[in-house]
Amino acid sequence: MTERSVARSAALASASALDSWAAGVTLVTVADGRDDVGTTVSAFCPVSDDPPLVAVSLMAGSYPAELFGRAEEPVTQFAVVLLGAGQRVLAGRFAAEGRPAARLMLGDVPHRRGAASGALIVESGLAALECSAEQVRPAGDHLLVIARVTGVPYVTDLGEPLIRFRRRYLAPKL
Repeated sequence: MTERSVARSAALASASALDSWAAGVTLVTVADGRDDVGTTVSAFCPVSDDPPLVAVSLMAGSYPAELFGRAEEPVTQFAVVLLGAGQRVLAGRFAAEGRPAARLMLGDVPHRRGAASGALIVESGLAALECSAEQVRPAGDHLLVIARVTGVPYVTDLGEPLIRFRRRYLAPKL
């Protein structure tokens, strides 16, 4: 085997192994001054309690990553909604290729604008955060955004999280 084929084989095995990682699903939204943008993200995690920091990993080359990574006037304010198990359809809308503006996809879903971020915040998730990007770094085929939590519009104790595992959503417990 050549060095390149060994590296490709290792990358494929790694991707397969990482599919075995269960992750909560979030909706990340941005108001960039031109339009409202949203994307489904399962690569989200808390980083620190003091100060409150989170990390979001966006696919490099995606429009949301472009907004955070642009040289002039990058987006820094955004919202994250931790989705509940009953929001599978909503997650699918924001994961689809060629999707329209976020506000159009939320026409039938209760939502509001975040006071700090101006981003659209879906009302029926498990929790919502408003964030301000502090660091933006390329990370392989993704863009890593580390952000300070600037507000918590709501938290609910009701419901189960929407979980992605092995490239699909887990069925909610009955």
